[in-house]
Amino acid sequence: MALHFVVDAPLDAQPGESVELTGAEAHHAAGVRRVRPGEAVTVGDGAGTWLSGTVVSADPRLVRIDVTGRRDLPAPERRVALVQALAKGDRDELAVQACTELGVDEIVPWQAARSVSRWSGPKIERGMQRWSTIAREAAKQAHRPWLPDVAAPASTADLVTRATGRRMLVLEPSATQPLSRVDLGDGDVDLVVGPEGGIAPEELEALRGAGATLVRLGGTVLRTSTAGPAALGVVNVALGRW
Repeated sequence: MALHFVVDAPLDAQPGESVELTGAEAHHAAGVRRVRPGEAVTVGDGAGTWLSGTVVSADPRLVRIDVTGRRDLPAPERRVALVQALAKGDRDELAVQACTELGVDEIVPWQAARSVSRWSGPKIERGMQRWSTIAREAAKQAHRPWLPDVAAPASTADLVTRATGRRMLVLEPSATQPLSRVDLGDGDVDLVVGPEGGIAPEELEALRGAGATLVRLGGTVLRTSTAGPAALGVVNVALGRW
């Protein structure tokens, strides 16, 4: 499979024209992945445009590619979001990476009551940038035409508001209803994953009161880094994505 690269600006090039990789992406292409003239590659803009082409020149400062084909792929009709509680270490980041590879459309950092990690002040911008970078690299690795959106951090009150008009599924080991048997409805789907200490009872009650459904994944307790990817796999099958 051809190497894939992502640019930040919308791609308007057509077959017979050329595109350029500059900055960090050019360095990654020529300096790290060592693409060479004549090599077939693909380029996307993270917003559905997918170009195939041939490398004409490769330098760590600029890589030029002749476009041989173009596809414009629509976004999914139904969006699936990962609402991931902030967690200690890199467990929340592992969830972001894996769920991006598995096709999640939106990622919402959740400042849950039991989150050990806290984002405040300058840490908010740094945290969002970190998650955006992880999602971008994971999407590139997975050859995704659409990059997931990383939203601003949400409080539990924000999730209560968000639950209106969406199918919000809260992963909770004590729930009686398995995720595999839940009706996903016909709208967008939110998968809510708590921190390592679990979702606080008052948060579960608030979300359930707003219309969210508590669901479980099997009979074991998964870590916050694996619960989201496991749930997303179930939802992908139910939605016919897989």
